[in-house]
Amino acid sequence: MSERKVPLISFRGVTKVYGKGEATTYALRGIDLDIYEGEFVAIMGSSGSGKSTAMNIIGCLDEISSGEYSFQGVDVVALNRNEKAMLRRHYLGFIFQGFNLLGRTSVLENVELPLIYRGTPEKERVKIVKEALRSVGLEEVMHHTPAEISGGQQQRVAIARAIATNPLVMLADEPTGNLDTARSREVMELLQSFNREQGITIIMVTHESEMAAYADRIVHFTDGLIDSDNKSEGVA
Repeated sequence: MSERKVPLISFRGVTKVYGKGEATTYALRGIDLDIYEGEFVAIMGSSGSGKSTAMNIIGCLDEISSGEYSFQGVDVVALNRNEKAMLRRHYLGFIFQGFNLLGRTSVLENVELPLIYRGTPEKERVKIVKEALRSVGLEEVMHHTPAEISGGQQQRVAIARAIATNPLVMLADEPTGNLDTARSREVMELLQSFNREQGITIIMVTHESEMAAYADRIVHFTDGLIDSDNKSEGVA
């Protein structure tokens, strides 16, 4: 009898409550969710559905109010601030809708930033950054600033920054929200390739069903609860 596969990320009865008294807001109302290594999961839902709260908890950017959250079988709730920072630094890569690039520094310097935080030696950093930029087709703009490249290129720089740390999990929050349709498809195909070819687990928050179709699985949130969790039908 084969062993049961252990989830990479697991929520059990997770709640998140903001405020007190009449100002109380229930962002998550006791959700169960398992995500396995190598999956590409899209999290959907309207504004206020709890999807971004769930993403922030997975990324250790927010804490649960009650319930259980484990990462590779480790109780994340029991970790202290430094341990959570180490989890983010060594296991997670982040891609944001607004790119979050430093405007006055070069593309190369933007991508190497998380490696500096890790303490990676400069010679090794430059080698890793060049390879990351090559993988997203942007090695030729490494000395440009973000203002000198397009929005689609800026998002690819953000992806290069995320993969430079060789993350186990990539968290993408509305990664195509500021892009036109053609650039959005380019970004999604890039994320899909990293998932399929490198085995990076990708968890993406999106409100666009066309983008969610690139994932293997779509989890839909409504009013702080998961109302559906289905296999994606793929891109039309």
